[in-house]
Amino acid sequence: MSPRKKILTISLGLLLSACQSLLPGDSALPVQRVAWESIQPGCRGDTCPLVNIDTLIFPDEAQLNQLIEQRLLQMTNDSPDAPLPASLQSYEKDFLQSAKRGWNTYLQAKVREQHDQLVIIEFSSYLSTGGAHGMPGRGFINYDRRLEKALSLQDMLLPGQTDAFWNLAGQAHQRWLTANQLEQDPEYLRNWPFERTENIALGQAAVLLKYNVYSIAPYSSGHPQLTIPYSQLRGILKPQYVPARD
Repeated sequence: MSPRKKILTISLGLLLSACQSLLPGDSALPVQRVAWESIQPGCRGDTCPLVNIDTLIFPDEAQLNQLIEQRLLQMTNDSPDAPLPASLQSYEKDFLQSAKRGWNTYLQAKVREQHDQLVIIEFSSYLSTGGAHGMPGRGFINYDRRLEKALSLQDMLLPGQTDAFWNLAGQAHQRWLTANQLEQDPEYLRNWPFERTENIALGQAAVLLKYNVYSIAPYSSGHPQLTIPYSQLRGILKPQYVPARD
């Protein structure tokens, strides 16, 4: 059975969703959505192994395209020592060759926001290879169009402000606990203490911190998200990464 594929070109107007805001002259990058779904060849029935990939191509940003594919490939890795697949196509082929009935895998990259010469890409993954439930994953790329690079946290922060940033993240965690009525639960606080995350996004309204399952909360809580207002980040975040309207 051959893969079913579709390629969509997303118009500029669609990119400018309600959560995005662009300054005059700050045009959105054109982007194509590339999505396909494949079932194990020769398999019949509702439990056939499945690969679903939903990704992006920016026609004018070859480097960003490479970063997106690399990040998706990293999300397929369920073992720290395992080599990464050479491409999404090779991952699809290898997964379907070895998969058992009921196995499936989903990979997605989408534009979350474009603002202030930044492109925020959000990544989602889900891998099910048996057991009570599959394992989901999340991630971000903050792509600076001026520098033509994906930003690390240290790229975003002023020198010497790492501890100050994580102190604010700890306060955001306390707000999250309070909002979920967990701040008075000693067992929960003992089992799920605050920790740092690599999943940070320079959102339009606030800096976002996304956590993987089993990090600061049980699986049933999904992917906790913390927010830090930009008003708290003055003197910590580099000025060019504080939105112009803040």
